[in-house]
Amino acid sequence: MRIGIDFDNTLAGYDHVFALAARQRGLVPPDFDGDKRAVRSALRALPEGERQWMALQGEVYGPRMAEARMIDGADRFLARCRAEGHEVVIISHKTEFGHFDPTATNLRDAARAWMTAKGFFDPGGFALRPENVVFEATRAEKIARITARCCDIFIDDLEEVLLDPAFPAACRRLHLAGESPHPGLESFSGWAEIHDAVF
Repeated sequence: MRIGIDFDNTLAGYDHVFALAARQRGLVPPDFDGDKRAVRSALRALPEGERQWMALQGEVYGPRMAEARMIDGADRFLARCRAEGHEVVIISHKTEFGHFDPTATNLRDAARAWMTAKGFFDPGGFALRPENVVFEATRAEKIARITARCCDIFIDDLEEVLLDPAFPAACRRLHLAGESPHPGLESFSGWAEIHDAVF
């Protein structure tokens, strides 16, 4: 099979980084311990909240990318793909630079460096081909790439990607939903369930 996988919040997890960065900036109380969605909601309630949220994203996805953690169970899934000879293609909607990031960190380079550190390209690790990691500037371009690569399966945390009318009909859509399943999709609470559904 050719298995397509989203990157942010599907393979790389940032909940702890968002909470820590928001606390360090004084945008949430010192005892705040919510996930990314809770941080976003808290910041958007502030004056100039959308700008604060965008600036925080630029920090987390850029200079603090190394602090991200692999989502639980993704490593087992990738190892199984390698063991059985399935091709993995990472296709993500990611701009080149974050908004309001004074470091001007290239977000795509930061993501690739994180993947390198986690063994994604290592022959003794997950053995992905570097050319099988693609970042697109828009959601429409991401979906067009999924179509062009003829993915048999695509795994994403965003239901709006999987439900987009342009999404290829022949591609099986697996939704990494956490605690927010969508009734119109094959939704899973975590990678362990996705592993069992695929293999």
